[in-house]
Amino acid sequence: MCTIHLREEYIKLGQALKAAGLVSSGVEAKIVIINGEVSVNGNVETQRGKKLKSGDIVSYQGEKIEIK
Repeated sequence: MCTIHLREEYIKLGQALKAAGLVSSGVEAKIVIINGEVSVNGNVETQRGKKLKSGDIVSYQGEKIEIK
């Protein structure tokens, strides 16, 4: 599990996927999110601008990102 430590109040979903190295670009993040391949706290999320806050868990292709 990868952990992202917030520097601000939140991080957007697309940015979190890039920061964790699970996608190589913002365009790739947009595509996988719109295609319903990403879940946040167990629910499929299709908004790449979804604001993630401390305690959120993102899942993509068997990998997990914890937001702290």
